[in-house]
Amino acid sequence: MNRTVQGLLASPLRNLAVVVLLVVAMMAVAVSGYLAAGWSLTDAVYMVVLTLYSVGYEEVRPIDTPYLHALTIATIVFGCTAMILFTGVMVQVFTVGQIRELLGMDNVTSEVDRLKGHVIICGFGRIGVMLAKDLKDGGVDVLILERDDGRVAHARADGHLVMQADAADETSLKAAGVERARVLATVVPDDAANVFITLTARSLNPALHIIARGEMPTTESKLIYAGANKVVLPTHIGAERMAEMILYPETARFIRGWDRMRDFDKTLRDLGLLLEVVTVTENAGSIGQTIGEMERRAKGGFFIIQLDRKGGEVLTRPPQHVKIEAGDGVLIVTRTEAAAIRVMFQAPAERVRAGRSMV
Repeated sequence: MNRTVQGLLASPLRNLAVVVLLVVAMMAVAVSGYLAAGWSLTDAVYMVVLTLYSVGYEEVRPIDTPYLHALTIATIVFGCTAMILFTGVMVQVFTVGQIRELLGMDNVTSEVDRLKGHVIICGFGRIGVMLAKDLKDGGVDVLILERDDGRVAHARADGHLVMQADAADETSLKAAGVERARVLATVVPDDAANVFITLTARSLNPALHIIARGEMPTTESKLIYAGANKVVLPTHIGAERMAEMILYPETARFIRGWDRMRDFDKTLRDLGLLLEVVTVTENAGSIGQTIGEMERRAKGGFFIIQLDRKGGEVLTRPPQHVKIEAGDGVLIVTRTEAAAIRVMFQAPAERVRAGRSMV
């Protein structure tokens, strides 16, 4: 049905192309006829244009032979008919374009009005494309807000419900049903825009769960202050993954490299769990602590399933009495925020002065 509708809407452009070819052919035949009568190219073209456009100032040369009479009559009949067709197709092109726009807006509005508990994605860049695909595959109702014409077309081609609007505008968020939405993910590649979108969305729906993208680490606190529940720093995550691959290549390959493990990782995430590798830094307070002590301190927040020693030894399902050493890579299944886990394993053993504060 979609392809049929698109074909019908696209047909005026095909009609326009056919009619333009017809007009050009008519002009070429008529000009050739006048040239055959001994007229110059300039006079022939001028005569044909005057006739096709029904201006009719006067004949540039006398029409005084049966051949010229017949040629001129044929040019008037067929040429003027072609121009009428051309005018009609031009009107059709503009009319269909406006109808398409109106129907598209009406369809989107009616679909949005039916949404409840949906996810709003602000921005359809690289992250927005992947996020929308994963959510769609998971059967979640998704609405995309995007300003750029090309990205809007891309989103529609991928089968997403999309509104061409500025997500930072309060009216646009209301039109997107932000008061009825369950989650808003703002993934625009502009920290200031993400902060403003977060602030506006939070004011419209205090119960909304907001996940915001940040480019600079310093933006995280601003997004949290603006009302974001969670902040994702893609650059920071990418750097962590690269460091993980360099420091613990076998573990990284085990976690990220196998299709089965990627599926397992996705299943864990669906259950609210994360699979993380944390490096124990020098002078960290966790050095010398046993596996059992660290898990008890977490109060069920995580459990350790593998320990990669700095020297290359890998301990799978390490016993509770094994002590953690500097440089160890700790493979953890957690339901706690990754940042909190890193603090537990990487925080210094003693409080140190940083300016006027003790950390």
